[in-house]
Amino acid sequence: MSAELQDVAGMFALLAVELSALFLLISLLVGVLQRHVPPARIEALLSAGRFRSYFLAAGLGAITPFCSCSTIPVLKGLIRARAGFGPMMVFLFASPLLNPVIIALMAATFGLSLTLIYAGAALLVSLIAGWLLQILGFDKYIRSGVHQGRASSQTIKRGSTVSSKSLCCGEHLSGSHSRQADMTRAVPENCCKPQSDVNALPRRYRGLWRDTWADFRGVFPYLIAGIAIGSIIYGYLPTTLLEQYAGPANPFAIPAAAIIGVPLYIRAEAVIPLAAALLAKGVGAGTVLALIIGSAGASLTELILLRALFRFRLLAAFVLVIISMAIMAGYTAYLFF
Repeated sequence: MSAELQDVAGMFALLAVELSALFLLISLLVGVLQRHVPPARIEALLSAGRFRSYFLAAGLGAITPFCSCSTIPVLKGLIRARAGFGPMMVFLFASPLLNPVIIALMAATFGLSLTLIYAGAALLVSLIAGWLLQILGFDKYIRSGVHQGRASSQTIKRGSTVSSKSLCCGEHLSGSHSRQADMTRAVPENCCKPQSDVNALPRRYRGLWRDTWADFRGVFPYLIAGIAIGSIIYGYLPTTLLEQYAGPANPFAIPAAAIIGVPLYIRAEAVIPLAAALLAKGVGAGTVLALIIGSAGASLTELILLRALFRFRLLAAFVLVIISMAIMAGYTAYLFF
């Protein structure tokens, strides 16, 4: 076995074991949090017009780890639920970028310093962009037809009486029939008595490992593909070539990486091991962060789906925010590394 092939095999085995274990552990913890903060509660919290809703949106986006495309159904539900526009946009920006799985994978792969730059840029730009888009009145660029139709079955409308013991006590529900039935009944006065909580607690966590394993199986092909490509790059790609065009001495590689990353549909779980190999081969830390944010924060597939919800100006603003976020993180890393 050649030295290059040994490097590829060693890197692949290390990353596969380390990142898989981290994904399962963090996903399990996120699943626990999601059972305490169900989707209906998310929509209710984001319906408020208070300034704290922006921070709640970022936090709730962090504990609902979606890829860029899977945020679209949630976004549509929030629009129909008349959630605040600014917080809704913060949720859209933050959800695919700030979830604990990606943060943990980045910390294990790149270290704490780069991870803090990544998380800080994603949070700061998400909050500022959501607030500015609200102030500038970009909510008028949501297509009018999106507001029509019945809100999602997980939505809690203002003034509605939600009776379910599960919703009253924060229990996680599954199945549309349960939600629809709960939306139409009055709240029993004794629904949250202590004896009910004792029985509800075990049920809340039923299926937790099954859901975690299902999530892992869903991302496993992307994770392995990213690890494989990254390992091949680590073993075979010439270091001098990457240092010449994308090394730390070339600051113009940062905006190029941000722009190139947006059209790609690469899950963060796949791009992180790929970026780790690029970093090991001499690519600048700023270029690596710009590529991660650009590719994980948006994708061509997501833009096509958003076109059904947003008019062109809001869609263009969304792309500009993601590119700006990627460039900001990239140049911050460039200055410190």
